Amino acid sequence: MLYIPKYLKNYIKLPLIVVMLVLTVAGASAQSSDNSESLIPGRRPQQDQPKSVKEYLAKQRAEKARKDHEELLKRGEEVVTLTEELETAFETNNGLSPADRTKLANLEKLVTKIRKNLGGGDDDEGSDELVQFSESEESPGTLKSAFTSLKEMSTRLLDELKRTTRFSISALAIQSSNSVLKIVRFLRLRK
Repeated sequence: MLYIPKYLKNYIKLPLIVVMLVLTVAGASAQSSDNSESLIPGRRPQQDQPKSVKEYLAKQRAEKARKDHEELLKRGEEVVTLTEELETAFETNNGLSPADRTKLANLEKLVTKIRKNLGGGDDDEGSDELVQFSESEESPGTLKSAFTSLKEMSTRLLDELKRTTRFSISALAIQSSNSVLKIVRFLRLRK
């Protein structure tokens, strides 16, 4: 065995310790520079985000879309309920009370929200003048026929909403909401 004096043993260990120390510091600094960017939100582009963040964001978007669709269906059911209440009140009183007129205004707001959520336009929004029906739509001649048409159209709207998914847009549902709005405005303007 080779004899190494005690004072040289310390000098042999010193280069090994220096090499280990340099490698440790270099590795730590490389890790800290990568982690500093990921801790600051919005700094990194989305494609560079870890898979778990992308999955989380996708789940959040899907959950929001599901809740929005459920809310749309609830509004559609509320439209049908209000329509039935208004029709019953009209048949009972042969007219509309101030409370019924408030329900009619609420019905218009609900249908407008539904149309907006479906992606329908607000081209005839706020027009308090005479309601214009297209050639394909019949203008209700009497209030009784208007309430009958309102019930049919609101039921059709709900059926169209039930057929949609959170991933689809229904042009028929938008068209039905427009028809319901026209009848509601017709009823609101007729006294």
